[in-house]
Amino acid sequence: MKAALALFAYAALANAHFTMQYIWKNGVDQGQNNYIRVPPNNNPVTDVTSTDITCNVNGLSGSGVQTVSIPAGSNITFEWHQHAQRTGEDAISSGHKGPVQVYIAKAPSSAASFNGQGTVWTKIYSSGLLNAQTQQWATDVVNANSGKHSVVIPSSLPAGDYLLRAEIIALHVASSYPGAQFYIGCAQVTITGGGNANPPKIALPGAYKGSDPGITVNIYNNLKSYTAPGGAVWSG
Repeated sequence: MKAALALFAYAALANAHFTMQYIWKNGVDQGQNNYIRVPPNNNPVTDVTSTDITCNVNGLSGSGVQTVSIPAGSNITFEWHQHAQRTGEDAISSGHKGPVQVYIAKAPSSAASFNGQGTVWTKIYSSGLLNAQTQQWATDVVNANSGKHSVVIPSSLPAGDYLLRAEIIALHVASSYPGAQFYIGCAQVTITGGGNANPPKIALPGAYKGSDPGITVNIYNNLKSYTAPGGAVWSG
């Protein structure tokens, strides 16, 4: 009986996938799937060596996707949901525990034509295990906030077109690789104003390894601390 219940619970978690569906600019909702490279379904990416880790499946091109203008220093909110609805269910399944991260990459020309390949990504936000005693994760906060999390775009970034990459890593089956589930959403933005900073950069794919302790980890084994993949946050 216990085995059957465990299988049922696993199946429920496996089907509780989600996507990034909205971005907000300084508190203003920009509409469903606007300025976002929308994947074909809500399934996660599990292969960290695949180009799908960049901007999700079919995410290497933004052809047909509009680009939104944002001033440097803007507050950008990302909003995730399991299905094309904002009510009636949790934004993401409560069983999907893990970190929330945001990266940005400057396009050499237009955001729409940028494939995000190479050493181009800068991490500007990361939140992981918030309370080891209660096992509260960043994903719990996102779920409590109706699927939303926010980041301030560093005001020192140069003006130009960028990809904004938000990422939620679900670790409920990550005790072996591949197991961690990467939910990725990329938005196309044009930053106005700004400065002349040259922040540190990583490659996606490239920087993540299946053996990383933030990717292959048993979160149910009295976990005391967690280090997310991708290195340190650049504050600008």
